Amino acid sequence: MNRELALNPNKLVSFLGKPAKEFTKADIVEYITKNDIRMVNFMYPAGDGRLKTLNFVINNADYLDTILTCGERVDGSSLFSFIEAGSSDLYVVPRFSTAFHDPFAEIPTITMLCSFFNKDGEPLASAPRYTLLKALNAFREVTGMDFEAMGELEYYVIAPDEGLFPATDQKGYHESAPYAKFNEFRTECMAYIAQAGGQIKYGHSEVGNFTIDGRVYEQNEIEFLPVAAADAADQLVIAKWIIRNLAYRYGFDITFAPKITAGKAGSGLHIHMRIVKDGKNMMLDGGVLSATARRAIAGMMELAPSITAFGNTNPTSYFRLVPHQEAPTNVCWGDRNRSVLVRVPLGWTAKSDMCQIANPLEKAHNYDTSQKQTVEMRSPDGSADVYELIAGLVVACRYGFELDDALDIAERTYVNVNIHKRENADKLKVLAQLPDSCAASADCLERQRAIFEARGVFSPAMIDGIINMLRAYNDRTLREDIGNDRAQMLALVEKYFHCG
Repeated sequence: MNRELALNPNKLVSFLGKPAKEFTKADIVEYITKNDIRMVNFMYPAGDGRLKTLNFVINNADYLDTILTCGERVDGSSLFSFIEAGSSDLYVVPRFSTAFHDPFAEIPTITMLCSFFNKDGEPLASAPRYTLLKALNAFREVTGMDFEAMGELEYYVIAPDEGLFPATDQKGYHESAPYAKFNEFRTECMAYIAQAGGQIKYGHSEVGNFTIDGRVYEQNEIEFLPVAAADAADQLVIAKWIIRNLAYRYGFDITFAPKITAGKAGSGLHIHMRIVKDGKNMMLDGGVLSATARRAIAGMMELAPSITAFGNTNPTSYFRLVPHQEAPTNVCWGDRNRSVLVRVPLGWTAKSDMCQIANPLEKAHNYDTSQKQTVEMRSPDGSADVYELIAGLVVACRYGFELDDALDIAERTYVNVNIHKRENADKLKVLAQLPDSCAASADCLERQRAIFEARGVFSPAMIDGIINMLRAYNDRTLREDIGNDRAQMLALVEKYFHCG
């Protein structure tokens, strides 16, 4: 057996000796039969962004074959607001490549993510994941290239304050135990996510840490590796499900909410992207950012106001997107600059052999680091439906290739300074602003919806549903009304605590 596969944390991969993308129905049956699996779970994301679950007892071999082949019928009107009760039946059919051994089930269980189909057996046009697949197909048709993504999943762990080794307020970045209290919890989450197929880059504690009313709030982050964009979205929804379930087991509370209280770090869901052709990362050209990357960035600059409609979907989102913090407020991009909307992070483009410098006994390396270069969209947060969000980003990047003046747009919106410093006020004045409320985001999406609906990517019904949801919050002046009122902020956070 391939040694890499044998060491894979996904039990099905190591047992079957093949990568998950090659799983067949026969493979799933073999694993179930030889590992005494007694139940199968179907999981699928609904309109609220959370995974829903359907449980099956394996009655016999024929029944197992039936559910794996035919899927099951579900009530779509209870899952999605845009589906009418009078014609609400949908099919959910498992995707074998997503199968994993459920780490929380007492009865041995295999869990798989599912796709939605309508009454005619066609993919549901407004299903979030199918929308992402359509976006990826359109991107490939226009550019001849593939789109990969990964997320930085930030969240707060909340538990009673024991008063030992208190962390320094808002200084938790990469903190170690005992000042960071939940490092072991995070590493256990990472192990379970990897068992479920998640391709993790690393984990660490984040900036936010504070105590309110006898409870400690500690911010953490788990970052993933770039993979095919639809797989990246699958991994994020499974990761959220795992983090919440493990927290429940330990008696912790978890929130992915974008803002906790005034003056404290909020949680984002930064999305890194790269464009690939024939296995080669196209983001660099001669060690500098390529025209391909700059065209994609230009598209994001043009559609940034609408992307908040997918990535910032409840009123607390806009208490995070305020000036003078690390969350962006202006439509611009730059290198290694955390005051911008789209950041080009360090890409290992230096010519020095850092490994040999740090380790003099090492021989010179010729490691190709070009595959590591990405660009990062910094506005989204944990309220997002990750499938809709990444689909919106794919559309925006494709749009950059459809613009004749894309490279001019990229040059015009580039900044290499902290735009929030007083001496850069003139630069700040010429930059467009991100929306400041759900209502404003809805207005932006309404104006630019034709771009997202082009090539049949986003269905009109889905766009209508998103606009109606955002406007229903009636939050156009909410940020100004609440200001820094801690009590009102906490009440708002409590209302949207379990978003996404």
